[in-house]
Amino acid sequence: QVQLAESGGGSVQAGGSLRLSCVYSANPNSRYTNYCLAWFRQIPGKDREGVSALEGDGRRTYGDFVKGRFTISKGQGSIYRQGTVYLQMNNLKPEDTATYYCASTPGWCRDMEAAEFDYWGQGTQVTVSS
Repeated sequence: QVQLAESGGGSVQAGGSLRLSCVYSANPNSRYTNYCLAWFRQIPGKDREGVSALEGDGRRTYGDFVKGRFTISKGQGSIYRQGTVYLQMNNLKPEDTATYYCASTPGWCRDMEAAEFDYWGQGTQVTVSS
């Protein structure tokens, strides 16, 4: 089991920046030594959309809509089963308004499909005004 807790959401104007944080902690008795960490977002009435994923070996994946504006990273001192994962979001647009969720699944990320992820945080709201 992995516990996830997001923070850092808020309201900004278009062109502004926000950094989302997600503190993660896996069961120390888990047999897994590698976890995929990812960020998703959801607008009411729509499916959750993959924003970015971070493999245990450091490889990163981004949704096509990110277009170089967002960066996923791990906090200093983070290890496979506990730490912090960040999502730095720059040049925000009104269409980025959504609830952002941190998610994790044991092993490799595979696809950024919400159904592939087993553990979720409670979400943090991001609102971008024009």
